[in-house]
Amino acid sequence: MSVIAEGTDPLDLHRPSLRERKKLATRRSIRRVALGLIAERGYAHVTVEDIAEAADISPRTFFNYFPSKEAALFGADNERTEALRQRLLDQPSEVSPLEALRATLVAEACAVAEELGELGGDTGAWLARMKAANVDPHLRAAQAAHMATVERVLAGALAERLGTEADHDPYPLLLVSALMGVMRAVVMIWAGIGGAVTLERLIDAAFQSLAEGFQEQCELRSIVADAIGTGRN
Repeated sequence: MSVIAEGTDPLDLHRPSLRERKKLATRRSIRRVALGLIAERGYAHVTVEDIAEAADISPRTFFNYFPSKEAALFGADNERTEALRQRLLDQPSEVSPLEALRATLVAEACAVAEELGELGGDTGAWLARMKAANVDPHLRAAQAAHMATVERVLAGALAERLGTEADHDPYPLLLVSALMGVMRAVVMIWAGIGGAVTLERLIDAAFQSLAEGFQEQCELRSIVADAIGTGRN
């Protein structure tokens, strides 16, 4: 049985240590700089050395946090991908593959939205930078490669849940690819309207549209139209 020393605030046990807070601050700083530089110069014209210099760190320190400039931009790394895989495996066994994937991806998307807000400054401005950067063909290619890696990892985890093999059963990859496609579109829609509607609400509407067979008059279109109309007033 653990014993808490007298006078110790129990909440302190759950707070990040000073070292962890410093690491998180550095990680956020790197991402903030990467997003800014790539939006300003274009993906192909920004190097790891550029990001490190602007963040006032060494390239070696950069690689302690991210394996590449793509990872810094997307907030991705091997640990995060593994955590995503584990989140899918940890979903209740009684839920359907579709619902397990939905819960996993929604949680990840909300975490991404929260991280973007924690970068500091106006979230809408960061989203505008994301939207501008996404027209860069080199960036789109890098993003596609990153998402393909995530899809393979999730397809493997889903196959494990189903007791099958991803290399021989097309269902896991098919389902993962379809849902990841929806998620990518929703994130771009969210950036396009400057975060005027919460990402979670857009995701719920998008998945409802998917469940209904993508009817032309779907709630997602109404939500976005209202958001755009409000922004113009």
